[in-house]
Amino acid sequence: MEIFCGKRVVDPSNNSVKKVKLLLTSGGVKNPTIQQALIDLLGKPINACNALLITTASFGFDQGFEQAYRYLHDDAETPMGSLGWKACGLVDIAALSVLPYEVILNRFSSWDVLLVNGGEPMFLAYWFEKINMKQLLHDWHGVYVGLSAGSMVLTPRIGTDFVGWKHTTQSDETLGLVPFSIFPHLNHPQLTENTLKNAEKWFKALPLKEAYFIDDNSAISWNHGKVEIHSEGEWFLRKKEGL
Repeated sequence: MEIFCGKRVVDPSNNSVKKVKLLLTSGGVKNPTIQQALIDLLGKPINACNALLITTASFGFDQGFEQAYRYLHDDAETPMGSLGWKACGLVDIAALSVLPYEVILNRFSSWDVLLVNGGEPMFLAYWFEKINMKQLLHDWHGVYVGLSAGSMVLTPRIGTDFVGWKHTTQSDETLGLVPFSIFPHLNHPQLTENTLKNAEKWFKALPLKEAYFIDDNSAISWNHGKVEIHSEGEWFLRKKEGL
């Protein structure tokens, strides 16, 4: 078992061109270690930053309306919007899909950070592709913070175990902004299938070289291609040879 408080630096060989800043969490900004990682990425205090909340992934679930409401009004278990931001806004990515790319980029430019809720990852991937989110994150100069599905959507694949909703043209492939996959909510008491044993099976079936298993007290940051682990809980890195 690998338990880590603080940071471990991992230097992937193929990501130096990824000029974006990401904080990929399982359960939000749950502890001081993850919060410090966020502040480091922002380069200024949280109360000096404007945060845009994105609830789109919630709407892929049957109970998505309630989940979106809880994300905005009761995020004690998954802290994101309640961290003390200077100002907060709200958007559903589906509503932006009818706008030109330049308009969306211009609107993002007044926000320091995107706080992307969990939910159905393939639903979120579908709408992210509609607005060319992958390119937006390169052209916009802020920090992206993902929660569960909001983190998974930036990986190359999520594995069939995590596919619920999907468009007819989708498989389990997501945006692929980072070269690894994520198994979230490791050993969560309310998610009894998210065991280490099942995470190992999930990774074995995944056609990728690298994946992280993280619990809700762990996060992965990506700062212009440098990967760091920030954890007060439990996490594992798994790699394969020959792919």
